Amino acid sequence: MTGFALRMPWPLPAVAAWTAGWAAFFAALHAGAQPVAAFAAAAATGAALALSARGRWRRALCAAGFPLSALALGALPGWPAWGWLALVAPLALAYPLRAWRDAPFFPTPANALDGLERVIPLAPGARVLDAGCGLGHGLRALRRVWPQARIDGVEWSRLLAWGAARACRTAHVTRGDMWAGSWAGYDVVYLFQRPESMERAWRKAQREMASGWLVSLEFPLPGVVEHARLGDRPLWIYRISGSTGQTPGR
Repeated sequence: MTGFALRMPWPLPAVAAWTAGWAAFFAALHAGAQPVAAFAAAAATGAALALSARGRWRRALCAAGFPLSALALGALPGWPAWGWLALVAPLALAYPLRAWRDAPFFPTPANALDGLERVIPLAPGARVLDAGCGLGHGLRALRRVWPQARIDGVEWSRLLAWGAARACRTAHVTRGDMWAGSWAGYDVVYLFQRPESMERAWRKAQREMASGWLVSLEFPLPGVVEHARLGDRPLWIYRISGSTGQTPGR
């Protein structure tokens, strides 16, 4: 089951974990368990399946699905059905439903991009985009390696974009869709997304950037040979020069 869940595109692992949780809940009730015991068993089932998801935030979303939905439906005696709103409202505000197509909130570690300036020596004023900047951890890491660059960030979550703009006043942060906005004119586009997004990002970069660099933390481009790779995490660096003839997956 673990290997299968790992191969499923997101958010199918979350759906699988939530469904399994409800199945375990009803099975426990049918076997004569008290509702509280059935709830605990179902929550444990969802949490166990959540371990197969990649990334801390995805595992949390997988594990939280059954408990939140059960509380919303009043399945646990003594807990009011409206009580789940206090738990899920902050998550929905920070991570709206449309953003599920992209990565959950994955902060870039402060030193994750160290050494990037040696591979890509940018001139002062070069333009750099953090596509999906979250709360601005990537913006600060980019400023650390390229202090003279013009750094922009785009983030779909209104709350996260607001926080990034205030945490990174040396960058220009826009609330918007990273896929709808143009990447033309940027020298570097930085991503910390998810494996399923990488082919789409490469096609967008090739289509819109006449030249420059695409940099991805952790997740490589399928079927594309990197220009360089840094660190143990790692940091994947790809050069863009119009049409390279390389197509992900081939």
